[in-house]
Amino acid sequence: MKLISWNVNGLRACLQKGFMDYFKEADADIFCIQESKLQEGQVELQLPGYRQYWNYAEKKGYSGTAVFAKKEPLNVSYGIGIDEHDHEGRVITLEYPDFYVITVYTPNSQDGLARLPYRMQWEEAFLSYLKKLEENKPVIFCGDLNVAHREIDLKNPKTNRKNAGFTDEERACFSHLLNSGFIDTFRYFYPDATGIYSWWSYRFQARAKNAGWRIDYFCVSEGLRDRLVSAAIHTEIMGSDHCPVELVIRD
Repeated sequence: MKLISWNVNGLRACLQKGFMDYFKEADADIFCIQESKLQEGQVELQLPGYRQYWNYAEKKGYSGTAVFAKKEPLNVSYGIGIDEHDHEGRVITLEYPDFYVITVYTPNSQDGLARLPYRMQWEEAFLSYLKKLEENKPVIFCGDLNVAHREIDLKNPKTNRKNAGFTDEERACFSHLLNSGFIDTFRYFYPDATGIYSWWSYRFQARAKNAGWRIDYFCVSEGLRDRLVSAAIHTEIMGSDHCPVELVIRD
């Protein structure tokens, strides 16, 4: 079973930059996107063989997630069931017989860390949501988690230490999540790989210089460890300031 996750940074723009070519080429069983920046009815995607599930932010042109799935889930839910966290279209959960699949777009702490206190509340609430689901069956979650976990996960760790996405607080939250029974699948297969990133600023020719960050993830419950086949980061795919990430698991 092949799963893809991609922060498209505006689906309408990405559609002009080859989104459909990659979607067809990838032929994923489940394809998750983040930062669609859409309201309902602003695009109509023709995706034969896929069911479409959308979660829109109330604020126009902001956030938003979607999942395109070949196999119909048992159940679909939107958000995490906490009102203060569920107005920005950040989470969709699909329930299948053996596991849950979640797409998530984690809030950015923003310039000057203006939203870091909110981000900390989100981290606690989202982990609680995951652990509650795990009481029923294992979880696969993917998306732009807006954190580079270790120094090898970004090009310039020293100069970014107090910047959004690489604060001690955000990194500690991700460590806590992993210690709570989840596997960062890319690091599972490539524990020490360097220079492989999933996001590059549009400024300073960052992508050409590969001055990037690895902030897009597939994480799974410990109970799915034996089903992990492969993980990949498709740095060659353009169309967004992020590139797609992939997970393959045994059916």
